Amino acid sequence: MKLLAITTSEKSSLWIFGYGSLVWKPDFKYKRSKVGYIEGYSRRFWHGDNFHRGDKDMPGRVVTLVEDHDACTWGVAYEVTDSQMEESLQYLNVREAVLGGYVTKMVEFTPREKCQGSLLALVYIATSDNPIYLGPATPTEIAAQIAICRGNTGHNIEYLLRLAEFMRLYCPEVEDDHLFSIEAAALALVI
Repeated sequence: MKLLAITTSEKSSLWIFGYGSLVWKPDFKYKRSKVGYIEGYSRRFWHGDNFHRGDKDMPGRVVTLVEDHDACTWGVAYEVTDSQMEESLQYLNVREAVLGGYVTKMVEFTPREKCQGSLLALVYIATSDNPIYLGPATPTEIAAQIAICRGNTGHNIEYLLRLAEFMRLYCPEVEDDHLFSIEAAALALVI
């Protein structure tokens, strides 16, 4: 993986956009973070996870981004600088690319604070040609799979509930129908 950097006043920095577990558990060092969104993508529980939230026999479901010109996806961008950059990218390359099957892209990130301009951020996206990509299903089917799966990091339902909690706390005005319909269906199964 190439180290991508954005030069800002004599220092190198890189922004990394998270829209799944990275919103609550980045697990890498960063200088600062900003809540905001990227346009042109929808967050979908269409990617399989056979390590963190599932296993080889019962893969869990985690989010990826799918191109959708009319949509935007909310999450968190983290700025990593200088010495943090190489360590953070090595960690994320294992967590997202090697174990998760994601590829990287540079996207335009718009912070929630209106006085701040947009910036370029690195994002990890699972594509449909990945062997563990599961693709579309109904919210009920996705919820049923999430409700029973567990991986090395924990239960798949924890991933779903933490993502929904992030959206309610940090983006309360945003309606994420895909996420919230799966959450409702999963809670109906386990309560």
